[in-house]
Amino acid sequence: MKRVELFFSFLLVPLDFLMFIAAGVTAYNIRFSQFTAEIRPVIFSLPFGAYLKILVIISLFWVIIFALAGLYKMRGTRSLIKEMYEVVSASSTGLVLIVVIIFFSRDLFSSRFIVLAGWLLAIIYVIFARGLVRLLQRHLFVQGIGVHKIAIIGDSKSADILMTKFSTEKKEGFDVVKRLKDFSLETSQELRAYLENKNLDELIQADPNMSKAETLRMYDFAYEHHLIFRYVADLLDAKVLKTDVQEIAGLPIVEVIKTPLEGWGRIVKRAFDIFGSLFLIILSSPITIFAAIAIKLDSKGPVFFGQKDDGTPVYRVGQGGKLFRYFKFRSMRPGTDSMRYRELAEQDLRGGSPLVKIKDDPRVTRIGRFIRRWSIDELSEFFLVLRGDMSLVGPRPHLPEEVAKYEQAHKKVLTIKPGISGLAQVSGRSDLSFEEEVKLDTYYIENWNLLLDLSILIRTPWAVLRSRETE
Repeated sequence: MKRVELFFSFLLVPLDFLMFIAAGVTAYNIRFSQFTAEIRPVIFSLPFGAYLKILVIISLFWVIIFALAGLYKMRGTRSLIKEMYEVVSASSTGLVLIVVIIFFSRDLFSSRFIVLAGWLLAIIYVIFARGLVRLLQRHLFVQGIGVHKIAIIGDSKSADILMTKFSTEKKEGFDVVKRLKDFSLETSQELRAYLENKNLDELIQADPNMSKAETLRMYDFAYEHHLIFRYVADLLDAKVLKTDVQEIAGLPIVEVIKTPLEGWGRIVKRAFDIFGSLFLIILSSPITIFAAIAIKLDSKGPVFFGQKDDGTPVYRVGQGGKLFRYFKFRSMRPGTDSMRYRELAEQDLRGGSPLVKIKDDPRVTRIGRFIRRWSIDELSEFFLVLRGDMSLVGPRPHLPEEVAKYEQAHKKVLTIKPGISGLAQVSGRSDLSFEEEVKLDTYYIENWNLLLDLSILIRTPWAVLRSRETE
């Protein structure tokens, strides 16, 4: 999901909340206005201060109802009529909530007029505000901001319809940058070469008669290059875990959902990372200071490992295959990092896999062995989480030279940000084989939820205490 889409999804929450408050205040003012009082005199007491407190609580619950109804998924192709229907439906559920509250606490509201007027005004205000947001988003689409760059694959009537739709209606938020008749080995290489210099967000398989081999090749290609994969919903024998169906130009288009970490899942996880990393930075600060002093006293060299032997910066491969500057507490003698690929290559416990693990590594200093054993060298990664390059929970950080050796299926672990801890780390850490790590990380990616993150973090201290083959 584009950052613009995330912004609009996030914007809707406070916007809806303000509309609920505005609707309730308007209904209150209408009921206590002179015009209404002359028609139907006010025979009850309802101070505005007490009313406002109740209104805020109800509005918060109303936002939760909207969230459960899926009203904070922001898609440019969403039907306006469908969205209006969902707003009315969710607001009616909110009305039921108010009725229940009145039933148990009759003194809160003595006016049925305020309740009904607030419900009706909430629908009107929310639809109006969301309409303005939709107009703004579509204006940005026309300007090329937040547009999804797509490649349409297929030689069919459906492909022609989509081409016409997206080329004539820029407000839909799609820009066709590539059209391929099929997805043979030759055309897949052509698209691979295109991606070396150009950006692409989505692949749409628009030919229901495309062979299963081509469809699977396209699906694997999208996964490898971290592209959204959609297909025209006619025939698809490929097995997928989660899908989302949208109607575009009268055609049912199915998007394969690679991970729940899109949309609000991504926002929730990022908020969790920010607050969690800040808390853990403060909590671990005494250990961090002690480690920095000990490293400096134990051996010559910098406190942090952030440069290779040749002086170039250390990078790790993050989400979507993008590189980010990496650092952690130094645990080895300076100038010995590259020895793992030369002098120590025969001691690699994971020969034949992309990863390198050396038992009783002679490069490690005395303090380095201690901080590695208790994972103190990784405490500095909390700052990388705060910066947004890593997450508290996720697959291990990947070295560029390791990723270069990954097979196509292994690249699934690059779908999300790498983490300080993860399902693989708490299930065996460095004692697991590389293939076992990939399977566990893939499961995490496809089945993420916040409770799973909390469970992994709770299990992490025990994983650190447990002995293992390599440090």
